Amino acid sequence: MTEHSHDHAHGITNRTRLVAAIAIVAVFLVVEVVGALLSGSLALLADSGHMFSDLLGLVVALIALGIAARPATDRQTFGYQRAEVFGALINGVLLAAIAVFVGVQGVIRLFEGGDSHVASLPMLLVAAAGLVANIAVMFVLRGGAATSINMRGAYLEVLGDLIGSIAAIIAAVIILTTGFVQADAIASLLIAVLIVPRAITLLRDVFHVLSEATPRGTDVEQIRQHILETEGVIAVHDVHVWAITSGAPVFSAHVVVESALFEGGGTGRLLDQLSGCLSGHFDVEHSTFQLEPAEHADHEDQFHR
Repeated sequence: MTEHSHDHAHGITNRTRLVAAIAIVAVFLVVEVVGALLSGSLALLADSGHMFSDLLGLVVALIALGIAARPATDRQTFGYQRAEVFGALINGVLLAAIAVFVGVQGVIRLFEGGDSHVASLPMLLVAAAGLVANIAVMFVLRGGAATSINMRGAYLEVLGDLIGSIAAIIAAVIILTTGFVQADAIASLLIAVLIVPRAITLLRDVFHVLSEATPRGTDVEQIRQHILETEGVIAVHDVHVWAITSGAPVFSAHVVVESALFEGGGTGRLLDQLSGCLSGHFDVEHSTFQLEPAEHADHEDQFHR
């Protein structure tokens, strides 16, 4: 099997995993929302919001698989990879809104005290079903998590939701055995607190990409030094590193080279060396270099970095 057909087979497998996971989460999301309304449990409603975020994340992951295969066009010269970033933005905003809503409602429930009514048995049954659904989805996604960063992100989203289901189960058991209905509000506040870090992380990552900041883990000075150590290179300036989407860094730079390379036809070999260096040492597949003779660089008016 060729490398291309092997990747294609992996793509089909991962797509099948995601479709199965989406079906499971969608069914149990409806069950959990209905259960929350029937039981009056805010914790279940909070967990269903968490599960809705998981569903959105899985759909974004599925779309990302299709987007990755779409070729670039004259209007979308980098393709459609950034659609994943906008999906993450929507996800982050929804998560933040859910956390605020659940937090406010949880505090209100705490102040209401014993006036709140929660049907603990239906709450327990639905929360347990949600836990089973999360475990099932994790098993479905686990096979692709080791080979795809996209699948790994989806896997981790569902893994985080397990805690919300467990919190709802514990609250239901406490209410069932002791009648302490405030346990539902406390569980909902715990779930809201668990949602906040994910929302902040998503929104921070989106801002990082959209502001075209240097990708995390990328050392620009180290890249510059590698380029300068290449035979025939005199200087490097106007170095830029950014990301189209998570895991897709892009690099460009102006490289001043010895005149002999232009005269001897060695620029092609140098470009191969530079792009190979970026790909091999820094995992940057898309790099662009403008090669300049020293006399050209001397009269450039641009600000050099």
